[in-house]
Amino acid sequence: MRNPFKYFKTSPKTIRLAVMMYIRFPLSLRNVEDLLHERGIDITHETVRFWWNRFGPMFAAQIRKRRVASHNFSNWTWHLDEVFVKINGELLYLWRAVDHEGEVLETNVTRRRDRHAALRFLRKTMKRYGNPHLVVTDRLGSYKAAMKTIGNAGRQETGRRLNNRAENSHLPFQRRERAMGKFRSFETLQKFVSTQSSVHNHFSHERHLSRRETFKQNRTTALAEWRQLAAWDKINAQFGRRVRLCLTPPRCGRAAHLRWTD
Repeated sequence: MRNPFKYFKTSPKTIRLAVMMYIRFPLSLRNVEDLLHERGIDITHETVRFWWNRFGPMFAAQIRKRRVASHNFSNWTWHLDEVFVKINGELLYLWRAVDHEGEVLETNVTRRRDRHAALRFLRKTMKRYGNPHLVVTDRLGSYKAAMKTIGNAGRQETGRRLNNRAENSHLPFQRRERAMGKFRSFETLQKFVSTQSSVHNHFSHERHLSRRETFKQNRTTALAEWRQLAAWDKINAQFGRRVRLCLTPPRCGRAAHLRWTD
């Protein structure tokens, strides 16, 4: 894999900062431009647009890959829900799968919400995360037909207020949608929701469930991992050999270091 920042004059640190600010927080392109200007970084809002379209999906894919490889998700209970999104007068459906801890597993945008759309969404989620023990949905008939097709009809559960976990997971997206002034195309919506879900999972620390010291440590770790995204090829191009970052806790007061391998 080659260095993705090879032909960019701007430092990767600045690009990661701009992408994180735009995707993580409900800011417009011009808001990000003004905030970066206060830091002495003079760019236009179109540059921010280009950066997040170019690097946002790549950063999200790396976060998702690490999360799946480390099995940092739960198959105990999944919550499935769909929400209406209107683009240029056309009504679309945003499907979302959330585990029992509130981590977004998968998102998908379709033009229908029939059995085929629900079945495709379930198969896509189960292919990446496995088979859940329990699936909580609303009373939409498409879920029941899809669960019956894949043979998990006995694992479906519906009820009043049981699916609040999935419905609350739409709130960050809805706040972001209002800040962006709606979406303009189907492809942009699909790209943004998949990218935002991975970034939201990465920086979701559940501060209301942990102590202040634990929250600060998790926040620092998440920010450090974000700054390492797509950084391997830059180091390889600079030193001409492979590098492995040692993420083990430092010992004897020593900081984390780079380990060279031939």
